[in-house]
Amino acid sequence: MSGEYKSREQRRKAQQSQKKKKKAKKSNVWKKIFIAIMVMGILGMIGGGVTVAYYVSDAPTFNEDQLKGNLSSKVFDMNGEQFYEIGTEKATYVPIDEIPDHIKNAFIATEDIRFYEHSGIDVIRFGGAVLANLQEGFGAEGASTITQQLVKLSFLTPEKTIKRKVQEAWLAIQIEQNYSKDQILEMYLNRIYYPGNYYGVARASEAFFGKEDLNDVTIGEAAMLAGMIKNPSRYNPRTNPEDAENRRNVVLMLMEQHGFISSQEAEEAKQIPITDSIVELKEKSNQYYAFIEEVIDEVREELDIDPSTSGLKIYTTLDQDAQSYVENLLNGDSLSFSEHMQAGVALLDTQTGEIRALGGGRNQPIGGFNYATDAKRQPGSTIKPVLDYGPAIEHLKWSTYEQINDEPYSYSDGSPINNWDNSYRGWMSMRDALAFSRNIPALKAMQAAGLDRAKAFAEGIGIELQEIYESYSIGGFGGKTVGVSPLEMAGAYSAFGNNGFYIEPHTVTKVELADGTVIELSPEPEEAMSDYTAFMITDMLKSVVQYGTGTRAKVSGLNIAGKTGTTNFTTNEKATYNVPKGGAKDSWFVGYTPKYTAAVWTGMETNDEKMYLDNKDQKLAKDIFKDIIVHVSKGDSSDFKQPKSVVKVAIEKGSNPAKLASEWTPSDQITYEYFVKGAQPTKVSDKYQKLEKPGDVKIAYNEETNDVTLSWNYSEEFMESTSFEVQMSVDEGPYEPVTTTKDFSFVVTGVKPGSVYKFQVFAVSDENSDNRSDPGAAMIEIPKLEEEEEDEENEPDEEDLEELLPPGLDENTEDKKDKKPKDSNSSNGSGNNENEQPVVEDGQPMDDL
Repeated sequence: MSGEYKSREQRRKAQQSQKKKKKAKKSNVWKKIFIAIMVMGILGMIGGGVTVAYYVSDAPTFNEDQLKGNLSSKVFDMNGEQFYEIGTEKATYVPIDEIPDHIKNAFIATEDIRFYEHSGIDVIRFGGAVLANLQEGFGAEGASTITQQLVKLSFLTPEKTIKRKVQEAWLAIQIEQNYSKDQILEMYLNRIYYPGNYYGVARASEAFFGKEDLNDVTIGEAAMLAGMIKNPSRYNPRTNPEDAENRRNVVLMLMEQHGFISSQEAEEAKQIPITDSIVELKEKSNQYYAFIEEVIDEVREELDIDPSTSGLKIYTTLDQDAQSYVENLLNGDSLSFSEHMQAGVALLDTQTGEIRALGGGRNQPIGGFNYATDAKRQPGSTIKPVLDYGPAIEHLKWSTYEQINDEPYSYSDGSPINNWDNSYRGWMSMRDALAFSRNIPALKAMQAAGLDRAKAFAEGIGIELQEIYESYSIGGFGGKTVGVSPLEMAGAYSAFGNNGFYIEPHTVTKVELADGTVIELSPEPEEAMSDYTAFMITDMLKSVVQYGTGTRAKVSGLNIAGKTGTTNFTTNEKATYNVPKGGAKDSWFVGYTPKYTAAVWTGMETNDEKMYLDNKDQKLAKDIFKDIIVHVSKGDSSDFKQPKSVVKVAIEKGSNPAKLASEWTPSDQITYEYFVKGAQPTKVSDKYQKLEKPGDVKIAYNEETNDVTLSWNYSEEFMESTSFEVQMSVDEGPYEPVTTTKDFSFVVTGVKPGSVYKFQVFAVSDENSDNRSDPGAAMIEIPKLEEEEEDEENEPDEEDLEELLPPGLDENTEDKKDKKPKDSNSSNGSGNNENEQPVVEDGQPMDDL
């Protein structure tokens, strides 16, 4: 290279020139990138502007009726018939100047601290939400101001999209330009939804605190009102007082933080238990209240819309006839409920998960506790198919015959576990363990499948568990998982009846918005287990009803699968409430047919007078189920279909592991059980075999007594369950049974000389008459008597006979030689014959001689 230049200077200049060219080239690249970014930005702004303009142009118009929530929603049943209207009966509108500052401040501190400063959109809050959404996904955190929340409640569809957020912001700005801040806050505070179907702070204050004048509402109560709206179901002080109190304290902290109350006021309010503020409900509910509450919760959760003010058409799954029947059953006199006794009922369509009826409780007031959906109670033995036997079949392919030893046993930590009757039954099938609700086999099944599998299986059919312990195997829930509701149990069991597909229980199928937009809400089926698991659990649960603990729920002609469940008191509770032996805390029955699933819980209200269910009370869960299932199942004879993945096998009872019944297994020793196809036994039991035939069969004739003695031998070890059938044939006639005996001999008296007697001796099983041995056989010809032999030798031939006939008679003459003389007592039918002939010794008349 150096040889190309004449001097160092020339080379230096050449190198500098090359560097300038490289710099120029790099500069051009960055310049192009910058220009491209500018162009893209400009195009983006133009495109974004066009998009925003389009979204804004498509935004709905608003009117004051919508803002004030004057548009109620119509509710339709499963047949499309309107039966209810939400939002017409529970609102009390209060002007802003009648709402105390501490109530307004509680909402502002919690929902929109810069409410009086922004123009509908809080830019600072919006920036924080954008950052959270970029990190966690769109919709992770909202930035809605009170004005935007009012827009959302009034106009917009529920989806979380950029279009909706743009329209929400646009409409919020428009509202801010047309209404004052106080007017906006007034409309907002008068249409907020509260659990129990109450709307607005005034109506909620009256319902929860018994205060018609908002000036009587305390700071703590105002904080409770503001805290509840974030999640009305979770923070309902009547159903979840602990969560509600924690939420109230958060609001008090925010009010203090933003200077609305002092630290002393906040601390004093926190010291008051939330239950001290809640009053008892008085107004009696209507028959639809439990169902309607579930409808409202679903619409709010799925669409983020308040149905009381949105002018919706809500199409539901309600069967009005079934709902009326359930309500009348719980609140009527047909069943003998004890005082203070409560019940919760959930009735579903097994194949669709659609809720047909809900029984929220007995004599419940408006806004009262909903025992069908809100009660979280220990499930007792109703959980066994969910946590124990279902996972064992699903993952281990256990059969309905799987043998489990019901024996003294302990949890893994050494704590003993007992059966309900404190007894043990030894080895038994999984079917019988479930049918008779044995606790120890249930725990062993859970342990075999594994706790993690059990938890996952339960969650797949709608039973959410925060954690799982071995005690859960028999329904002893505790810790973070307090219990389950009747609706959750009905949903789980319906998956067994629906070939293993879980469909979340629901009341709403679709919603039509005020602008005509239709939104489908029916959940999709989810495959929660194999069809063999669903079928085998179902068939075992049929045994519970047929001969197990659930026979009281049996209905002739209906194929019902179901399970009982009972929970007991702790030792301390028994002492506190003086609970007698046999007293229970909860009593359940959950069952299903191919068409309907019903879960029934019964228990006592919390009180000091009576806390336990006696034996009579514990039967009512089964009675309620039976009455309801009979009412809705008229004419139903359908049955659950066996899938191709399952085979039915004849198993010899007592075999462990399972063995096929042999040809000779007694019928009462055979049980028919289900196995996962490919996992059924192939080995045939040899316990019962074809019997050996009797040996050394002998016959002895006794001439003096003229009888025959038949004798034989047989193995003594089989004699306990074996008899002998003796058959006899005379002179080549057919064999006919003459005796069945346990002896090794048989005597035939009065045998006929000269005849041939043949005998067959069969060994026959006492347990299975079809199990017969081949016959042992013998024969004998009875000797003729000596006189008979002589008579035969001296018997005259025909010529001699002719010589003996009187003159003038031959063998064709009417008076034969063997014609007998007339008896003196029978001549002409008279008892007196004057012409009686003298008779010789052989009985022949003398004239004949």
